[in-house]
Amino acid sequence: MTELHQAAAAGDFARVQELLGQNECDPNQRDVDWSCKTPLHWAAARGHTDTARVLIEHGARPCLRTQHGWTPAHSAAESGRLSVLRLLHALHAPMDTDDCCGDKPARIAEIYGHADCVLFLKKAEIECQAYRKVAAQKGVSVDDTDEEWAEQGKENEDQAVSQSNTQTHLYSTKCVPK
Repeated sequence: MTELHQAAAAGDFARVQELLGQNECDPNQRDVDWSCKTPLHWAAARGHTDTARVLIEHGARPCLRTQHGWTPAHSAAESGRLSVLRLLHALHAPMDTDDCCGDKPARIAEIYGHADCVLFLKKAEIECQAYRKVAAQKGVSVDDTDEEWAEQGKENEDQAVSQSNTQTHLYSTKCVPK
């Protein structure tokens, strides 16, 4: 975990600004020890809206995905961080992206019982799709694809299935009465 990742996770806004101001940190660097999360994933998950905003202002891409296909919107949805979701949506981040299991941020919010986030995300999904359609008609480029993740898509899928099968096997061997 880089110093920028740590500052974003801690919500240390001043330190994040300082690190980004030095132009020595990549706001899109993935932390391979933490499922390829970017500093924006950490800020989103922890509900640090101002930190998320400054990261995006310095080039953080809200479409980047973790090893399991989560965008920062998924991370915010899991933790019920409505203010971060509103920010991401206002900045035209993809709010309707499926993770490697086919779950959109709204489904993640639903799983974790964040009803206010679910309501917001259902509407945001529709607006996101409409924005993308209008942008395409006008020839405006929309940053909503993680090229690196797409290239690794098959490898990520295979790894997720393998992990799921291993967990299922461990669960069944531990929980089956003898």
